[in-house]
Amino acid sequence: MTHTRLLISAAIIALVVIIGFVLSVPHTRDVVEIAAPSSKTNVPIVTLRDVFKKGLHTITGSVEASNACTTVHTEASVTGEASSTQSILVALTMVDEAGICLQLPTPMAFQTTVSAAARLPIVVTVNGTVATTSTP
Repeated sequence: MTHTRLLISAAIIALVVIIGFVLSVPHTRDVVEIAAPSSKTNVPIVTLRDVFKKGLHTITGSVEASNACTTVHTEASVTGEASSTQSILVALTMVDEAGICLQLPTPMAFQTTVSAAARLPIVVTVNGTVATTSTP
């Protein structure tokens, strides 16, 4: 008779474990779809100041980086063939340095010079994406 009680107790415990497992496992209808990250990246606004003197543009400005450990590399060049289609391209490359860093937006200053004609439009790219510019 004690064997019967033991078997009934084991069956009840097994049944509770199986029912608990079935109820706790998520079902496909319960899974929430996570939206894929958009291909559009947030390009920060770049503040520019251009000083032209004796055929040389000195372009200074700042861009908001995600943290203080980010380094900004700047390169300026003249693009286009004819003087009417030429523009100054300022290419900013922002690189997050390895290490522990407080994730606080930080304005990063940059400066570059390029020899070009006066009054050329300036196009700024940040990591290859055209950025919106403003003047102080």
